[in-house]
Amino acid sequence: MSNGLITSIIVGVTYLGIAAGRWPKLRSNRTTIALMGAGLLILLSQVKFEQIGSYLDLDTLILLFSMMIINANLRLAGFFKYAGALFLRVAHHPRAFLLVEVLLVGLLSAFFLNDTICLMFTPFLLDLLIAMDRQPVPYLIALAAAANIGSVATITGNPQNMIIGIASHITYTQFAAALTPIAVISLGFVWLVIVVLYPQEFKKGKAFDLTATREPRIYKPLLLKSLLIMSGLLAALLAGAPVALAAFIAACLMLFSRQMRPEKVFAEIDWDILVFFAALFIVTASLEVNGVSQQILNALNLTANLDVPKLTAISVVLSNLVSNVPAVLLLKPVVEALPSPTPAWLTLAATSTLAGNLTLLGSVANLIVVEIAKRRRVMITFWEYTRAGLIITGISLVISTTWLMLVVWK
Repeated sequence: MSNGLITSIIVGVTYLGIAAGRWPKLRSNRTTIALMGAGLLILLSQVKFEQIGSYLDLDTLILLFSMMIINANLRLAGFFKYAGALFLRVAHHPRAFLLVEVLLVGLLSAFFLNDTICLMFTPFLLDLLIAMDRQPVPYLIALAAAANIGSVATITGNPQNMIIGIASHITYTQFAAALTPIAVISLGFVWLVIVVLYPQEFKKGKAFDLTATREPRIYKPLLLKSLLIMSGLLAALLAGAPVALAAFIAACLMLFSRQMRPEKVFAEIDWDILVFFAALFIVTASLEVNGVSQQILNALNLTANLDVPKLTAISVVLSNLVSNVPAVLLLKPVVEALPSPTPAWLTLAATSTLAGNLTLLGSVANLIVVEIAKRRRVMITFWEYTRAGLIITGISLVISTTWLMLVVWK
C-alpha cells in the first residue's frame, strides 16, 4: 500500500471523526480525534516525528493563544457583562432589544473571537430573558448567527480568519476594509429574519422592563489596564503591525500585574482548542508531504478558472462536512497556488465563516450557545435552528458573493 493511500485513509477517518465529534465506542472529542490521527500518521511513518515542528503554524497558534490571554483579562475584569448590561438597557421593546443585541454581539465578535462572545453572552441573556418571562430561543439563535457574521470582519474575529490572515500576509486594515461591509449588511438581515420567524415575540408595542437586570460587578484597575492595552493593540494593527506579533506583545503586557494571580488567567484559556489546532496542522500537512494534496488539485483542477461562486460552493460544502477550520486548511494549498491569491483568501474567509450559520453543527459558537442553554433547560432543536440558519446563511452568502464579485475580484 502506497504512502499516499495510507495517508488518505488516516486523514479521511480523522476528518470523519472531527465532523461527527466522536469516534464510535470511544470516549473522544474533536481534539483527541485529531491527536489520534496525528499519532497514527507518525506511527506509520507518514510524517517524521523530527519534523512535526515545521508543520505547526506557530504564528497562528501564538495569535490564538495571545487573544485568549487578552480575552481572559477582559472577562475577569467584567468587561463583557458590563458592555452587555450598558447597551442592552437602552432597549425597551423586543425589536429594539434584538437589534441592539445583534449589533453589539457582531461588533464584539469582530475583535474578541466569536466563541468567546457566545460563551460570555449566552448565560447573561438567559438570566435576563428568563427573569422577564420571555422566550429565549429567538434571541439565542440571533446571538449565534450575529457572532459568526460579526467575526467575518477582521482577522481576529475567528480561528479560520487567523489562519488566513497569517498565511495570506493581508494587513488587518485591508482585511477589514474588504469584509466589514459583508458583515454589517448581513447583521441587518439576522434581525429581520428572526423578527419574521417569531412574530408573536416581536409584536409592535410589546414592551418589557429591563430593570430585572443586576448591575454587573467589574474590577476597575484590571478593566482600565485591559482597555488601554487593547487600544494600543488596535492602533498597532491599524498602523500595519504584524498581527501575531502585536497580539503577543499585548498579551504579555496584560500579564504585568501586582494583584491578579496568573493561575486565574491561565485557567480561562481554552487549551483544548490550541491542542486541536496543533494536531490538525500535522494531519493536514501529511497530505502535502505525501503528495495527496497535489493529486487532489490535479484531479479536480480547482486552480483553473477559480471564481467566487465556485470557491463559495466548495467552501460551504466542506465547512459543513468537516467544520470551517479543517475546510480552510484543506483549501489552503489551492489558494496558495493561485497567481493572485488575495481575492481568493478573502472569499474563503467570508464563505467559510458564513457557512457556519447553516446548521447547529456548522460552528463551535453555535454549539456553545445550545449547550449552555440546555443546562438551563432551554432547548434549541436542530431543526428550529436550521429553519433560521438556512435563511440567514442563504441571504448572507448572496450578499458576500455579490460584494466579492463587484469589489474584491474586480
